[in-house]
Amino acid sequence: MKHQVFGKQLSRGVKARKALFKNLINALVEHQAIKTTEAKAKAIKGLVDKFVGRAKKNDLHSRRLVFAFLQNKKMVNKLFEEIAPKFRKRSSGFTRIIKLGRRKGDAAMMVKMEFVEGEEIKEESQSKIKSEPESRSKSKTKKIQKSIAKPKKTKK
Repeated sequence: MKHQVFGKQLSRGVKARKALFKNLINALVEHQAIKTTEAKAKAIKGLVDKFVGRAKKNDLHSRRLVFAFLQNKKMVNKLFEEIAPKFRKRSSGFTRIIKLGRRKGDAAMMVKMEFVEGEEIKEESQSKIKSEPESRSKSKTKKIQKSIAKPKKTKK
């Protein structure tokens, strides 16, 4: 029975697992997206969300707690100054996992883990997206409506 056992072991000891998580989160903060296995991505998803939530507070205590785990000043600064402000209106769900398919060697499910678009990026991209496809979709719906409205002539 698994009483009071939390998280995935990933076939590693405590220190190796902690080092793996630290490296994956540092890479995610640095590059905004990483390619890894599904099990590893799911294992760090909660930690990343906690760190972004702490970074949104932007106080010294939160900064020290995040630094105690990541141990990389550049990544902590990037998390607090660039990434967290994008999510100020979002309460949770800061990352997304996109499945890429199975790895050739061992058939492990590979995924791309990335930060969800923040408010600034989201508003710009949606304004571009809305202007172009709406005109296309309206013309398509008009053609469909015309074809539906015309009754077909049948020979008797």
